[in-house]
Amino acid sequence: MNQNKITFNQLSINPSSIARLLGIAAFSLIFASIGVHLLSYYTGIAEHKFYYKLISFFDVDVEQNIPTFFSMLLLFFATLLLLVITLLERKRSAPHVIQWAILAFTFFYMTIDEITSFHEILASPIRMLLGNDNLGIFYYAWVIPYLALVIALAIILLKFFLHLDSKIKLTFLIAAILYVGGALGFELIGGRYYELHSGNDLTYRMYVNIEESLEMSGSIVFIWGLLKYIAEKYGAVQFLFDKTQN
Repeated sequence: MNQNKITFNQLSINPSSIARLLGIAAFSLIFASIGVHLLSYYTGIAEHKFYYKLISFFDVDVEQNIPTFFSMLLLFFATLLLLVITLLERKRSAPHVIQWAILAFTFFYMTIDEITSFHEILASPIRMLLGNDNLGIFYYAWVIPYLALVIALAIILLKFFLHLDSKIKLTFLIAAILYVGGALGFELIGGRYYELHSGNDLTYRMYVNIEESLEMSGSIVFIWGLLKYIAEKYGAVQFLFDKTQN
């Protein structure tokens, strides 16, 4: 059996092909976002109501638009793959089923958070608690509880992570560095820059594009790793559905 493909009820899926398609889509969206930022900055076209709405469809710093929806789909895809792995691991009484379930729940929460922007709601009350002024890298104050959650999750999953095969372990590590580096690392840098310069200039916009690029890249690498894990561990996965006659 070809270990580089997964078969779902006779439908073969190549992990590398899926990752490549997702990568092309992500690159296209980031390229479009950078393009509209440059166009807006150098032409002032965004001052026109119609063009402002058009630009907002592709701006990665705007919520509820095409890039947001794509990022949400990436996280949801990862959630589904983690759920499949959890069920498969439970069926064969494998170790660390709980850890796979924790990951599935975490990515489900991330999916909801991506589309609802719940983390943005936390920013204002936390900033008020910190005094509002001179927050530096913690200007976007939501990063504080989320950073604590990432550290706690890393501690909880450390033994599970070390148990993984070396190739999958490296893939997951790269994915985590990319995603966390974008979601938290560049958010810290961008927050500091925004506080110092009091506005969304072109440099800040480029920070945002780098941040989103890293998040999308991390999600895609993680999805590729999950697909490879299923392919190497199970080869073919079959879903059976009961057909109940009325």
